[in-house]
Amino acid sequence: MGVHHKIYRWLQANTGKVDLILMLAAVVAFVLPYLAMAHLAAFVMSALLVVPLAWRRTYPWQSGVAMAAAALMNVAVIGEPLPAHVFVLVTVYSLAAYGPRWSSLGGLVLALLGGAMYVIRYGITDPFTGGTAPFYLVALVAVDALVLACWMFGDLVRNRRLTVRALEDRARRLEVERQQERDLAAADERSHIAREMHDIVAHSLSVIITQADGARYASVQDPAIATGTLATIAETGRTSLQDMRRLLGVLRGDEIASTRPLPTLADVETLVDTVRRSGLDVQLEQFGGPRRSMPAGAELTAYRVVQEGLTNVLKHAGPEASAQVRLEWTVRGLELQINDDGRGAAADPATAGSQQGLTGMAERLALYDGTVDAGPRAGGGFRVSAYIPYTEA
Repeated sequence: MGVHHKIYRWLQANTGKVDLILMLAAVVAFVLPYLAMAHLAAFVMSALLVVPLAWRRTYPWQSGVAMAAAALMNVAVIGEPLPAHVFVLVTVYSLAAYGPRWSSLGGLVLALLGGAMYVIRYGITDPFTGGTAPFYLVALVAVDALVLACWMFGDLVRNRRLTVRALEDRARRLEVERQQERDLAAADERSHIAREMHDIVAHSLSVIITQADGARYASVQDPAIATGTLATIAETGRTSLQDMRRLLGVLRGDEIASTRPLPTLADVETLVDTVRRSGLDVQLEQFGGPRRSMPAGAELTAYRVVQEGLTNVLKHAGPEASAQVRLEWTVRGLELQINDDGRGAAADPATAGSQQGLTGMAERLALYDGTVDAGPRAGGGFRVSAYIPYTEA
């Protein structure tokens, strides 16, 4: 089966060579014998009927024109039929299978007329029939039926080839669409990972830097402060390292790392305690309760909003600032507020990271039809307000 498949593929890939070999074989079988018999006219006419076979698929209509001219010349010049006339049927098939539609139909009409001329021209000289009308009728029907059968077989091959080509084109388009979908999915995943990395790194480093700066100055008056500060820094670093390992485990396809639970709303209190130990006065207020559970992704989004809001407070609110985190469940969903009474991000010249974090919040919340609003407070400080609706079934 493998050998047959290889032969078929070679025949399909080398149509010009195959047609040339067919033409040479036809020359040996149908042309050269007349040269040996010194029948010059039959040799020339047979050669004209055989040579166009060499380009019957590469240049189908040109081959058909040459074959038609040779056949008409043969009928006009030679008073006897030539065996090479059989290749007219091959040309009819080739025009139907490989030529343009107009040449296919034109070749069929010419071949049917040529068959009638062939019967009339050579039937008259048949000594056995005497040129009777029934003979002409039977011969004409037989010849034209053979022509029509060759044309129909070629047309079937043409339709099959066009169908296969259409299926191949459709398969290529589907593959291109699948590749585009994979690229879009990969881009979306990269964006998601970038937001995760920003949340983890920005928050952890802000806590660590704040603690380190505070400990450096406070330890001058009270060296014992450094011990507690270092413990907070170590705990924050370990938590950040665990989150980074989980995220990298997802990228590696590590099933153990990827199944580590993600932060939820239940972890907001731990987050606030961590930030509080860094020296920032943070108050957490929660009102009401959910009337239905929210998706894990929505809870992770709410946690990240609180984390990003507190990170911005640590980075931009300045010393002696305090913050308030408010979570309120309403009949429509969850409302979050992170307020501070510091100088605000607008007063900080390095607000690019803050704007990036706010953009990340908006992108996260948009996935769950949520919204975010951030800006300076009327009485001083900065506020971040977010809303996540329930996901209705």
